[in-house]
Amino acid sequence: MIHRSAAVVVAAALALITPALAQQTDAPPSISVTGEGTVSVPPDLAQIDAGVASDARTAREASEANNTAMGKVIQALKAAGIADKDYQTSRLSLQPQYANRPGSNVASPPSVVGYRASNRVSIKLRDITKVASVIDTLVAAGANDVGNINFTVTQASKLLDDAREKAVADARRKAEIYAKAAGVTLGAPLSIAEEGAATVPMFRSKAMAVAPMAAGAPPVAQGEETLSISVSISWAIKPAP
Repeated sequence: MIHRSAAVVVAAALALITPALAQQTDAPPSISVTGEGTVSVPPDLAQIDAGVASDARTAREASEANNTAMGKVIQALKAAGIADKDYQTSRLSLQPQYANRPGSNVASPPSVVGYRASNRVSIKLRDITKVASVIDTLVAAGANDVGNINFTVTQASKLLDDAREKAVADARRKAEIYAKAAGVTLGAPLSIAEEGAATVPMFRSKAMAVAPMAAGAPPVAQGEETLSISVSISWAIKPAP
């Protein structure tokens, strides 16, 4: 015999479970798939890191030499038509240089033989056809630390619109395959959710060698950027006619 209070608890639990079961059974049958779309476009923005490293006997001498050399590099950027907003200091350092004495007493402190001052700037080029000529200009002005060339797409979201259409078409194609295999037909979309967009770089350069550039503008390949996106779509399904 079930105690009255226990019966009340069971009845209350059933009352809570019944609506949940009803919601599950009321949900329309559907097929959910993820579609992907990509588009390849040329980059429209380049970024170059360039700077000067100066060695001297004292910290003051190294700093002064570096300031003078970097001033020439900045003036060269201005003369090349680079706007002030498109270059920014990315690293500034002054470090002691120690003597390399193999076999010396490791307990003795290393001796300072000089100092190295360095100054680097990050430069944005909105006309990527000028990358090679700007590098040549930097080297001619005295830059001896050049590299980290990056190409990017600035209007990626707008350019992704074509990829979005391809992603939806890809999702429908997959859903139709599943529907045909299951003996049903697709109805109207129940939900559409963009899951994410990513930019996959096709070209990155980290070349740091400077000496060969002195003979002329180096060859630079901009490559392409592949923009990709995915979308998750659920379609209602109905019996095939």
